[in-house]
Amino acid sequence: MDNQVAQTVTDQSFLQTLAIFMDEGGIFMWIILATWTFGIAIALERIKSLFSYDIDGNSLMNMIKKHVLNNDVEKAIQSCSNSKAILPMVLKSGLKRANQEKDQIQDAVDSTILEVTPKVDKRMSYLGLVANVSTLIGLLGTIYGLIESFAAVANADPSSKAKLLALGISKAMNTTAFGLISAISIMVIHNILSNKSEKIIAEIEEYSLKLVDLLGTKKRKMPPLPKSTSEAA
Repeated sequence: MDNQVAQTVTDQSFLQTLAIFMDEGGIFMWIILATWTFGIAIALERIKSLFSYDIDGNSLMNMIKKHVLNNDVEKAIQSCSNSKAILPMVLKSGLKRANQEKDQIQDAVDSTILEVTPKVDKRMSYLGLVANVSTLIGLLGTIYGLIESFAAVANADPSSKAKLLALGISKAMNTTAFGLISAISIMVIHNILSNKSEKIIAEIEEYSLKLVDLLGTKKRKMPPLPKSTSEAA
């Protein structure tokens, strides 16, 4: 019971401290909060999308290679159809042209890569923008707070000027602190998501090239089709 009461008091104390922190910073604190919320919303959407786009490329390529070498392209296509990831979508476009020339297979793969790459990079630039804007709004809030503090000190009693100035500077620095908290958290998330998107794109480029080489090599090794009776005559 005592632990529950202590926890409740601690929670109330934290919320009160947070409310005072936001209130002392002024309107710029709420602007930073809105910017931070916008960045978090984008980050959550990107996390969900990028992890759904990713797949174990090595396992998928080994499965496709096995089916292609067994002359069962339909099963290879089917193995790419059971996933919502981007790499299977690219490889599937090449497999559908397995009986065509290597250049045609390459064109199909390149076209699909151009189509799906923007999905991987979508809205990523917004995260960098949110981080920069949060920092700048924090600095702007600090400058605005300092201006207000010096204006108040100018008309204050000499004995209380130092106290008022210190209090004003302390309040003004709240926006810088909150802006940095927002910027740092968004920058960390942006870096993680950027690495994830680079991995996806790198695997797309690597395994699409391997697929084109596999299909091109397989086609060259296939025996020529027998001539029809009319052609033989």
